[in-house]
Amino acid sequence: MNPTIEKFGFPETLIREFDHWLVLLRPAQVTLGSLVLAAKSNATAYSKLPREAFAEQADAVRAIESALFAFCQYERINYLMLMMVDPNAHFHVIPRSSVARHWRGIEFPDAGWPGPPQLADAVQLSPAQLALLRDAVAVNFR
Repeated sequence: MNPTIEKFGFPETLIREFDHWLVLLRPAQVTLGSLVLAAKSNATAYSKLPREAFAEQADAVRAIESALFAFCQYERINYLMLMMVDPNAHFHVIPRSSVARHWRGIEFPDAGWPGPPQLADAVQLSPAQLALLRDAVAVNFR
């Protein structure tokens, strides 16, 4: 696996694996259910991914949107490709909501609504909480 995937906690954060992509729970939860869609490739430019990865990305996006809607009933969804600190091709997937979502007594506000997501305002969870959240989200991918 590439360094970006490892930085986002693989294998502990793995929710779903595709041939060319991994869906990971984002350790810093910008909003409830924030994910990372990471290419397995070592490519550091999106254009360098194999053609098959682009075709499969459509399947991954459909699975993500269906599963996240079932989990947290988001109103909008943002895909952010930043690749400044973590260079391998990946997207931050941020489900957006006009009102805070709650899970296990923890509030997850969308600090940037209706503007850009505020990545610095992410909720930090313990490793045990992350594992429970990963499992709760992953159920919707099956």
